[in-house]
Amino acid sequence: MGLTKTQEFTSQQNDLANLAKALGHPARIAILQFLATSQACVCGDIVDELPLSQSTVSQHLKELKKVGLIKGSIEGPSVCYCIDNEAWQNAQSKMAALFEMYKDPSCC
Repeated sequence: MGLTKTQEFTSQQNDLANLAKALGHPARIAILQFLATSQACVCGDIVDELPLSQSTVSQHLKELKKVGLIKGSIEGPSVCYCIDNEAWQNAQSKMAALFEMYKDPSCC
């Protein structure tokens, strides 16, 4: 397997790529949409909302936690998840900055 050479890119570029990778699956988008509209910490309800097994949902939650978009807290036997407000705002700024860079040059 080849090297990704991520060290050749800026930390901002790597952060944005990791964010995009985490957003690169429809199940993760569905999880974020569910959490964003719930406006509360959600425990087992996430599995009920998706056509996926508990273990698959857990893997998707793990990826979203890894980039910091969600956070979880253990309450007894269950883990409750919610949007991490600070990380959410940071991700929104990073994505907006990328799209705002483009100035239509009318060349193509």
